[in-house]
Amino acid sequence: MSALKDRLRADLTTAIKGRDEVRSSTLRMVLTAITNAEVAGKEARELSDDDVIGVLSSEAKKRREAATAFADGGRAEMAAKEKAEAAVIADYLPEALTDEEISTLVTAAIEQTGAAGEGMRAMGKVMGVVTPQVKGRADGGAVAAEVRRQLG
Repeated sequence: MSALKDRLRADLTTAIKGRDEVRSSTLRMVLTAITNAEVAGKEARELSDDDVIGVLSSEAKKRREAATAFADGGRAEMAAKEKAEAAVIADYLPEALTDEEISTLVTAAIEQTGAAGEGMRAMGKVMGVVTPQVKGRADGGAVAAEVRRQLG
C-alpha cells in the first residue's frame, strides 16, 4: 500500500476524532476517489504514490473549477466550501512549481527533443517529456501555455 494512502487514512481518523467536519468529509471523498481509481479498468490494482498524487491533483482541480463556478453564480457560501476542500487536498500535494521553474523545464524539454525549429507541430513531443516531470505540481493548462509560448 502507498505511504500517501496510509497517511490519508491516518489523518482521516484524526480528523474524525477531532470532529473536523470539512477535513474528514474531504478526506473521505479523496479516499473514495482513490478506491474508485484502484478498481477502474479490467483488473483491480494497488495505486502507487504517484498514482495517488494524480488522483489528488484531479480532485483539487475539480474543487478549483467548482469554486470558480459557484463564485460566478453568486453562491459565495458554496464557493468557500469548495476552496476549503481544495486547501485540505493541497496539504497532500507536492510543492507547486513556479512559472520560472515551468519555463526552465519546458526549455530543457525543447532542447532534449530537438523541437526548436519545428514550431507548434512539436507540441505533443515536448508535452510528452514535460508532463511526467510536472505531474501533480503544476496545472497542465499552464504548462501547455508555456510550451506554446516557447514554440510559437
